[in-house]
Amino acid sequence: MRSVRSGVFLLLLSTAFPISLPAQDKAPAEQPHNEFFSGIVTELTSDKITVLKAVLGKNSQTRVFLISADTRVEGKLRVKARVTVRYTRDEDANRALHIIVRTSQKK
Repeated sequence: MRSVRSGVFLLLLSTAFPISLPAQDKAPAEQPHNEFFSGIVTELTSDKITVLKAVLGKNSQTRVFLISADTRVEGKLRVKARVTVRYTRDEDANRALHIIVRTSQKK
């Protein structure tokens, strides 16, 4: 009998002080995720750049990036230049946002 009274008391107590839970927020709009790729320029045209990344002991990777009027380029872009490309992945291609040309340090 005592446990029944305790159960009823807890039930009444839990309904007397309702706890409001915060509403679930909607997921924020998906922002494009920036990625980086560094390597040597192997092909360069007015609308795309091909970059080769070769790491000792691993397979080399080649990626093609689209260049648009919005792409910011730092330095003189040319074939065989070392570059770092900040890009986003679109449905059909990688779109370059920022290309930094690395200069070689002469000793």
